[in-house]
Amino acid sequence: MNNQDFTTTIVVDQTPKEAFNAINNVRGWWSEEIEGSTDGLNDVFTYHYKDVHKCKMKIIEFVPDKKVVWHVLDNYFNFTKDKSEWIGTKIIFEISEKDNKTQIHFTHLGLVPEYECYSICFDSWDNYLKMSLRNLIATGKGQPNPKDKEREFNEQLLKQHGKQ
Repeated sequence: MNNQDFTTTIVVDQTPKEAFNAINNVRGWWSEEIEGSTDGLNDVFTYHYKDVHKCKMKIIEFVPDKKVVWHVLDNYFNFTKDKSEWIGTKIIFEISEKDNKTQIHFTHLGLVPEYECYSICFDSWDNYLKMSLRNLIATGKGQPNPKDKEREFNEQLLKQHGKQ
C-alpha cells in the first residue's frame, strides 16, 4: 500500500538555518493566534482559528537546521463528525540541502484521505507551506492568520477588570 500521509516539499534559496528559524516562527507563517513557545524541545503551543479549528502541539523532536516534529496532543474541528481526527498525528519538517538550495520536506503523518478534514487540511497546509512559510523564509514576511481583533479586545477588557 502506498503512503497516503499528506506530504509536500518546498525549495528555497535561503540557508537551512534560515528555513529552520522560519519554521519555528509559527506565528509568522501559520497564525498570529499561537499561544505558547514554539522554538524548543518539549515546548507546547496551541493554535486556533475562530471556532473552526483548535489544536495543541508538543515539539517532540528539535534538531537545529535539520528537523522539527510536532505531536498533536489535542484537536477540534467544528466541521467533522469524528472528533479524534489529527489527535496523535505528527507534523514533520525535514530540512536538507540540495543543489545549493534548501529543501523542506513536510509530512503530516496520520493525515490520510480517509479523514473528513483531508481535502480542507490538504488545501490549508498547501497554502500555509507553499505561500506563507516560503514567503517568510524568502522575504521575512509570511501570511499567517491574523489575530482575532474582537477576541483580543475582549481579553484586554477582562485583564483591565482583573478577571483573567
